[in-house]
Amino acid sequence: MKRLLALTAAAFITLPLTPAAASPVHGARPGAPGAGDPYFPEQGNGGYDAAHYDLTLDYDPATGRLQGLARITARATQALSRFNLDLVDTLTVRSVTVDGRAAAHAQSGSELVVTPARALPRGRAFTTAIRYDGEPVHVVDPDGSMDGWIKTSDGVYNANEPQGAKSWFPGNHHMTDKATHRFTVTVPSTRVAVANGDLVRRTSRAGRTTYVWNSREPMANYLATVTIGAFSLTDTRIGRYRVTTAVDPQQSAPGFAERHPPVLDYFSGLFGPYPYSSTGGIVDHAPEVGYALETQTRPVYPGAPGESLLAHELAHQWFGNSVTPTSWRDIWLNEGFATYAEWLWSDKLGTRTVQESFEEAYARPADDDFWQTPTADPGGPQNLFHAPVYDRGAMTLHALRGTVGDRTFFAILRAWAREHRYGNADTAAFVSLAERVAGRRLGALFDAWLHQPGKPSL
Repeated sequence: MKRLLALTAAAFITLPLTPAAASPVHGARPGAPGAGDPYFPEQGNGGYDAAHYDLTLDYDPATGRLQGLARITARATQALSRFNLDLVDTLTVRSVTVDGRAAAHAQSGSELVVTPARALPRGRAFTTAIRYDGEPVHVVDPDGSMDGWIKTSDGVYNANEPQGAKSWFPGNHHMTDKATHRFTVTVPSTRVAVANGDLVRRTSRAGRTTYVWNSREPMANYLATVTIGAFSLTDTRIGRYRVTTAVDPQQSAPGFAERHPPVLDYFSGLFGPYPYSSTGGIVDHAPEVGYALETQTRPVYPGAPGESLLAHELAHQWFGNSVTPTSWRDIWLNEGFATYAEWLWSDKLGTRTVQESFEEAYARPADDDFWQTPTADPGGPQNLFHAPVYDRGAMTLHALRGTVGDRTFFAILRAWAREHRYGNADTAAFVSLAERVAGRRLGALFDAWLHQPGKPSL
């Protein structure tokens, strides 16, 4: 979720390497500098598929300085003479190696261009190590919001949707290149560093503490976080869930950890098993940020969340995190689904029925600008987090539910979460799956709610 809010143990993965090929490699050419996303054409890169990120970071909140070592294991999807990584040039790259051999590198804007000593044959697994340092600066998105490594009074609020990951570590940062992650983060012992996945180790020495977090399930880089602050950290098992939470002492969030299992149990019954090895959240004091984000396994909040927001971000663990769109214009597959889950949770609590939520959203006049934005293509990066993506997306699901009935509707949601678990899928894939499960054509319904401007008739 990234619209403005009213606040109410696995080890490093190594792929087997084939013997180094002699240079030149037949047909070797540069990898593409972007993944071709229609909204962010320079985001991501071509020519390789990342498998694992091993990030070693040292951060001093007093100076704002970051030292980093990124080890990226990947496989070449073409014969590569050189390849790109996404990293802002406000961070200085000190050295790059590919499979232990020094590689030439150049930085320009948000592109780090790496030329290995020997070209990489197609299918070759390789490891790139990048040493870098500097003072990370957040990105300003097309809608004016802050994104990436956002400094706070006591550390960092780290939220990276849609393009902030490049502000603090090098990588293939388009959502279609998912990978596992390991974070080793050293900070002053007066601070806590929280990341995705499972906390596997915490050690202190000479006034500094190192936290090691392991994220075993594949993750798009925009869902990564390393959030730092003077947090109270808890790591406990509640029922069937490992719940890890971090709460800023300036925030009042009593029972925050205990609030997670009931929501997850309810959603697991509707959507299928919770897809990760741990859960929890980070409650920071960051009123200047103005939005929460569904960072994988551990959403980050700029203040203590209410029930609707908590439900929204936890629903994203299925819709957006485990099943991730193939392009940013399909963002309704994240936000429409999570908003509908909010409605379901409010209905479960007895505060408002799903039908009442639908009717409130549908009550907007037909000439309201809200109805002029097609849900499945909001028109550009500046509109990614506008109301039609959220509310019209949720209304699309409710219209589908009314058409096919409850049993078939929830069978569709479970099939979507199951068949695309840890992968990527687009709007066309959802429509196809819905028609297959329902056993009927649904093109007219989806066309009216997803693709056409104007207020659909009921």
